Amino acid sequence: MEISIENYFQKRYSLFAWRSNTSLVNKVFMAFFMACITGIMAQVIIPLPWTPVPITAQTFAVLMAGVVLGRWWGGISLLIYLTIGLLGVPWFAGLTGGYSIFLGSTGGYFIGFVLAALFLGHFTDKYTESRNFHSMLGLISLANFALIYIPGLLGLGLWMYIVEGSFPTVLTLLSMGFLPFVLGDLVKIGGAVALTKAITPKEEY
Repeated sequence: MEISIENYFQKRYSLFAWRSNTSLVNKVFMAFFMACITGIMAQVIIPLPWTPVPITAQTFAVLMAGVVLGRWWGGISLLIYLTIGLLGVPWFAGLTGGYSIFLGSTGGYFIGFVLAALFLGHFTDKYTESRNFHSMLGLISLANFALIYIPGLLGLGLWMYIVEGSFPTVLTLLSMGFLPFVLGDLVKIGGAVALTKAITPKEEY
């Protein structure tokens, strides 16, 4: 089969047009598959001795979920991931599962995952101009550093209050739940932006 730029553009357009118009069954299957990818990437972890929040690769899957699945379905895939994990399937970071994880130090980040996927899915599907490199860099950075970290840090602070009886200082909270992850997040954001630019059509689908 001949491979050309025109063929490549047509293939990616056809793929996104198909995923937008396919049956409900197929959309549910794709959302479940993306939840599985998130669970697999959650096992790539680097624990840190001074914080209960580990570095994981699952954020990359979260950022791509909205782009790949589009409006609503990226968020639904993360809801599937959370629901199955809450039921006890050990596919959260470190092969953990159960509702106690959601009530723990990382519970707020899970909420942020759903928000980030919904946000990116909305912009990817609705605005063709958002699919260029610079726009997507801004959108993915906003999703990562605001929509994931704000509920994540609030949840971490609440957990520390319950455990220790007092709220942590802002510096303590940032050192435990934000600052150690910035460099890795920049790498994941760069990869997500580059992949998004490569796979998304620049026309309406």
